Amino acid sequence: MYITCLDLEGVLAPEIWIEFSKESGIPELTRTTRDEPDYDKLMKWRIGILKEHGLGLKEIQDTISRIDLLPGARDFLDQLREISQVIILSDTFTEFAKPIMKKLGMPTLFCHSLKVAEDGEITGFNIRIDDQKRRSVEALQSIGFKVIAAGDSYNDLTMIHNADEGFLFRSTEKIKEDNPDIKAFDTYDEFLEGIKRVIDAE
Repeated sequence: MYITCLDLEGVLAPEIWIEFSKESGIPELTRTTRDEPDYDKLMKWRIGILKEHGLGLKEIQDTISRIDLLPGARDFLDQLREISQVIILSDTFTEFAKPIMKKLGMPTLFCHSLKVAEDGEITGFNIRIDDQKRRSVEALQSIGFKVIAAGDSYNDLTMIHNADEGFLFRSTEKIKEDNPDIKAFDTYDEFLEGIKRVIDAE
């Protein structure tokens, strides 16, 4: 039996930090895991920029409340959940994700959490487990599931490579060029058909 594990940002919803960069007028915050493979380094850098500008959790949550899903994402996910169990494996945070999860129909989400001071300043973050996407895939395999995994960024590659079937979705040309062995899709229709072919061939 297959379980499908999907990244969130870039696959089903826009990149939260890019949207926040637009609203806050801080261009540096457009940097994501598509650009920086080291997630710990990226997040510490982001937190430093927030502190420098006096911004905290409330300002980011205000932006998130206005974020719409990527066009077609909810329909794609609804169709996918008819043929496969789905888990969202994301390096976002519970404090960010809830409004987006509601718009997606509350699928199961594995992610991290933030450390937030009483005044709303983001002071750090708690990683659920190191390399959580890969380890979640391996844990599911250890209890008898086959796993399809898909994402768009560097931090998705370990789960994609370790899944029984892995795909890139709406990834960068650089990541696709560096990983020619991974099938890449750019539309939800193609993506869904690719997943269906894997499940039907079981």
